[in-house]
Amino acid sequence: MAQGAYLLQLGEVPYLEAWDLQRSLAGAVSQGAIPDTVILLEHPPVVTLGRRTDEGAELHVPANAAVEIVETDRGGKSTYHAPGQLVCYPILDLKRHGRDVKEYVRRLELALAKTVEPFGLRGETIDGLTGLWLTRPPRKIASIGVHVSRWVTTHGYALNVDLDPAPFTEWITACGLEDAMFTTIAREVGRTVAVDEVRPHAVAALAEVFGLEFGELPAEDGAGLWPQPVHAQLAAG
Repeated sequence: MAQGAYLLQLGEVPYLEAWDLQRSLAGAVSQGAIPDTVILLEHPPVVTLGRRTDEGAELHVPANAAVEIVETDRGGKSTYHAPGQLVCYPILDLKRHGRDVKEYVRRLELALAKTVEPFGLRGETIDGLTGLWLTRPPRKIASIGVHVSRWVTTHGYALNVDLDPAPFTEWITACGLEDAMFTTIAREVGRTVAVDEVRPHAVAALAEVFGLEFGELPAEDGAGLWPQPVHAQLAAG
C-alpha cells in the first residue's frame, strides 16, 4: 500500500535557502510531525562541493564567473546546478524504506531512469559510479549526492533537462571524473525541453519506486518550516 507523502513544487530557489528548507523539513519528518516530503525545484548557477571534493584538483571556476560556490554535507564530490536542471530533494525516513543507504541511491537511479524513459532515453548505471548515464559513449545526464542523518535523507539528484553542460567540465571536474561527458535531455532528443515538461514524469517515477502517494503540503503543516523567500514564492502561487 502506498504511503502518504507531501510534494512541494517550487521554481528557482537559491541553494542556501533550499538547504535551510531541507533541514527544517528533515527535522519535522524525523519527529513524525509530517510524512515523507519531496521537493522539486531549480537553482540559480551554483557549484556545490560534497564531502569528498578535492578543491585543488576539481575547481577551476573563472574569477569573473557569475556562480556561487557552496560547501555542503552531502556525499560525493563537486557538481553544478543552474536553471534548466530539475533538482529533487527527497526528505524520506529510511526506517520506512529499508534502512539501506546504498539501496536508497539505487532506487533514486531507478526513478531517474523512469523519468527519462518517456523521452525515448534509456538511462543506465555504471558500476562504481553514481548517477544516471546514457551509454555508447557514456554521457552523464543526472548526478546524485545524499546525506542521511537518523535515517532521514536530504539532498538528492539533479537531472540535466535543458542547460549548457559546459561548466561541468570547464569550471569544475564534476564528480571528480576527469574525462566524463555530460549531456541533457534536450541535447539527446534534439529539441527544447522545459523543466515543467519533465516534472510530472519525475513525480510519477518517485511515487512508483518509493511507494508514495503524493499530496500538497498543507499551509498549517508548512508554517515556519521554510525560509521567508520560499514562503513568498508559495504565497504567490
